[in-house]
Amino acid sequence: MIETITLGSVAVLIFLAVFLLESSKKKRQQELLNQRLNDEERKELSADFKIFAKLPIEIRDRLEGQIHLFIDSKSFEPCGGIEEVTLHMQRVIAAQACLLVVNRSLSAYKSLRNILIYPNAFGDDSGTVRLGESWNSGTVILSWESVLSGGRNTKDGHDVSIHEFTHQLDQANDAGVGLPYLESTDAYREWSNVFSTAFEKFCNKLNKSQKTVIDSYGGTNPAEFFAVVTETFIEKPKQLKARYPELYDLLKKYYGLDPIEWN
Repeated sequence: MIETITLGSVAVLIFLAVFLLESSKKKRQQELLNQRLNDEERKELSADFKIFAKLPIEIRDRLEGQIHLFIDSKSFEPCGGIEEVTLHMQRVIAAQACLLVVNRSLSAYKSLRNILIYPNAFGDDSGTVRLGESWNSGTVILSWESVLSGGRNTKDGHDVSIHEFTHQLDQANDAGVGLPYLESTDAYREWSNVFSTAFEKFCNKLNKSQKTVIDSYGGTNPAEFFAVVTETFIEKPKQLKARYPELYDLLKKYYGLDPIEWN
């Protein structure tokens, strides 16, 4: 009887400890989501990620809260001679990552653990020079120089941060084949039909050497197409909608965003 009571008491204590820990964690998360940037921080962020200044106030408010939570929950690591990943650098990267989930949830990045920052282009294991990488093990690698050039130029359809964090969304279901996690069977069916049709159309244009609004790198494979077309969706929404209306509407539904409203 004493052993039963003791085991029962231990189980209750463990349950209470877990409950209190989870409650404290959720409270902390909510406090971070409620935080906002000050005027100087907004000014600095707008200079290096110009889309931020164009956002409707309700989107910007949610984004600012997610920026705080993202920075608190992810590890930013300096590499290749960078001495420190400053808070401003973290905000610029977090803003671009969080824009993709601002109307969804940061849980989409639950597998993401760390972001490695190099000063400029870096070499991978094969010796190829890269501006960014995304690993399905939960790591994103970025060139800070490319982060800045992508954030400051909002009309060229190129943003390395948006590209690599799109890969993270794609890799969240361990597939990484241009098919992110979706909510229903119908959603997967719609994605497959629209996405594959657009990819085929795009590749046909490339084969015919026709001019495309989407960067040719998107023709590498469906995963790269998803990442590249997301860059286009954010920075060249009107052109994308004009040429690929069904694909634009698909991305609009997935991201819960309509960039045409703020471009």
